[in-house]
Amino acid sequence: MIIRKETEKDYEEVYRLIKEAFATAEHADGNEQDLVAALRKGESFIPELSLVAEKDGCLAGHILFTRALVGTDEVLVLAPLSVKPEYQRQGIGSALIAEGHRIAGEMGFEYALVLGSELYYPRFGYVPAEQLGVEVPDGMPSANFMAVRLRDDARPLHGAVTYAEEFGI
Repeated sequence: MIIRKETEKDYEEVYRLIKEAFATAEHADGNEQDLVAALRKGESFIPELSLVAEKDGCLAGHILFTRALVGTDEVLVLAPLSVKPEYQRQGIGSALIAEGHRIAGEMGFEYALVLGSELYYPRFGYVPAEQLGVEVPDGMPSANFMAVRLRDDARPLHGAVTYAEEFGI
């Protein structure tokens, strides 16, 4: 498996990959692929943190981290993480998260937030975000709104989240 930065040539295939990955997901709104397309055009987009996983010459997974704020501190939001159904449960999602965290930490980002499975994300260090000083947005279950410290020297967080406008939150 190869993990690399997404390129413009990948956009159409990534769009289909995300749509397929979320087609049977328990918690999905069906617009995840359109969200990614919109985020790529927005100010929160960080090309170095839009990654794809290739396996057997095919795109098997994608992850995107975009900029957000907690109070006045810049953080990242992981959304979405997508793995084609035939490649799920093979460590591709885990590898994408680990590589994204590594790159983000090297870039100086201190935290990442995610709204996701409280059974999946804790294995990567995610804890309920309120434990790290992040206010839970209205309507989000606190158990599923999580954060991870990406750097040991991270400053404490305190405040509400301001997402990229493309999220509509």
